[in-house]
Amino acid sequence: MSSQKEKIRLTPEQETLLITLYSKAMGCPDSLFTDEMSLEILERIDYDFSRLKVPVGTRLTVCIRAKKIDDYVMEFMASHPRGLVLHLGCGLDSRYSRVDNGDVDWYDLDMQEVIDLRKNFYQETDRYHMIPSSVIDLHWVETIPSQSRPVMVVAEGLMMYLAEEEVRSLILKLKEHYPGCGFVFDAFSTLAARSVKGHPSVRRTGAVIHWGIDDAEAIEKWGDGIQLREEWYFTQSEAIKTLAFGYRLIFRLSGLFLAARKAHRILYYTL
Repeated sequence: MSSQKEKIRLTPEQETLLITLYSKAMGCPDSLFTDEMSLEILERIDYDFSRLKVPVGTRLTVCIRAKKIDDYVMEFMASHPRGLVLHLGCGLDSRYSRVDNGDVDWYDLDMQEVIDLRKNFYQETDRYHMIPSSVIDLHWVETIPSQSRPVMVVAEGLMMYLAEEEVRSLILKLKEHYPGCGFVFDAFSTLAARSVKGHPSVRRTGAVIHWGIDDAEAIEKWGDGIQLREEWYFTQSEAIKTLAFGYRLIFRLSGLFLAARKAHRILYYTL
């Protein structure tokens, strides 16, 4: 790679990908999650990351989330080694590099500006593809045929920036085009979606949170055959045992209250 640093030109919502990048690069004890590619990219970007003021708790949550979604994808590939994985709102994430089994067909999708930046760090291959598109411009779905392969769709730190009708349209389109696919994403509760605007990092970028959901089973009513496979709380993570006492205590206390557990969790559906 060149030693020249890459300039950042992103919208407020796109700029939140830098919170995720910074968290994965700087906030993860080795025993919890390691992402050397994020650190390498961090050092190549011309951006003052200190302005984001990312709290330690956010860095830990991002790493726990990434590790759990990695686990879901690896479980899928263990059962379907030649399957198809779609990563929506991929940002600068290195998931493909972290979990690739040597056979899976992988598509990373994000806005044109993000993919342009991403191409400074990643190269397409016969199995790895980058798609420049808004996730809500659903024409992109038609360009990625499943060819009867099992499909896994993941979205990390994305769905809360969509309006509920956009979430519904996306889910129904995935269901129509990839029947039986798995869809994993993280979601806020409605209360958390309203209150997260005060988060220092989100406030710095100017991004707007639109969607939260309290009853994960409500999505099952959006279409026949949609099934909630798991509602996973961050308090369930085995990685919490590796954290310092203060953080273990915070997670333990949060686990006592359903509202706190549901504030931010990971949802896994079969569509």
